Amino acid sequence: MKAARFEYERADSIEQACALLAQFGGDAKLIAGGQSLVPMMAMRLVRPAVLIDINYIPALKGVRIEADHVAFGACLLQRHATEHAALLSALPLLGQAMAWVGHVQTRNRGTLGGSIAHADPCAELPTVAQMLDAVMRVRDSNGEHDMPAAQFFDGPMANGMSPEQMLVEVRLPRWLGGRVGSAFEEVSIRHGDYAIVAAAAQIELAADGRCTRAAIGIGGAGAVPLSMRSEAAALVGSKLDDAAIDATAEAVSRGVEPGADLHASVEYRRHLARVLTARVLRQSRDHAEGKNNGQNNGNNNGQSGGTSPAQHRKVA
Repeated sequence: MKAARFEYERADSIEQACALLAQFGGDAKLIAGGQSLVPMMAMRLVRPAVLIDINYIPALKGVRIEADHVAFGACLLQRHATEHAALLSALPLLGQAMAWVGHVQTRNRGTLGGSIAHADPCAELPTVAQMLDAVMRVRDSNGEHDMPAAQFFDGPMANGMSPEQMLVEVRLPRWLGGRVGSAFEEVSIRHGDYAIVAAAAQIELAADGRCTRAAIGIGGAGAVPLSMRSEAAALVGSKLDDAAIDATAEAVSRGVEPGADLHASVEYRRHLARVLTARVLRQSRDHAEGKNNGQNNGNNNGQSGGTSPAQHRKVA
């Protein structure tokens, strides 16, 4: 099947893109990398009358590393993010999550902001943004304002922006002051697929090894990516021993509200949430203690150790 007929407009500035959105409203769609939008158009799941190309706007491709946060433009290519040493050093979790995003070919075209704006609850970057309380800068022809992740992710494949608004920048906080470790894991049917369930964690340790701060994110187990705040808070004050980690993983499993489909039942998704949460918490602890680099090892022939042998992990 081919996409329905549409008109094409190229925007060379943020102001021009906002003016075009104001002109066409809900009849228009923004396109940058097009890795999600183009397949949906080909299947005629969406039929925009106008495509507004924002891929040629330099102001949407920058990276800023500040003392307390990192910021990147909505059209920063995923490939460029994976090659940006300063960005990945400032926020290692971003690189850990990017290792699971699609394929090399899709990362060559896909943008970070496009994935976040697409708001797939199974996708890696929305899960990280929700977990870390990212702030999205949104703009229209009347100006710009900031939208926290809790308001931005509005439902499955739905964000809180109006048709006249566009995402221009994403800000993610940096954790400073202690030993910080992070990790990201997921289970999917095939390499490059969206996750059946994904889990991310970031923890901060004091000098005595006690947890002073923790965050846990789960993808694929709700209508939006989930930040498990109360479950993560229960880890504060512990030394992240196996008992504390297992209790938290069990609480996460009880706290998610997954659906069922042909790939996995509700019970299996809860099982994955528990297994993957325990895994990323242990990896994050070890990362903070300097025992590993927080990356997924991938040394199990693609099998998701501890889960059903029929389910495969992506190999970065």
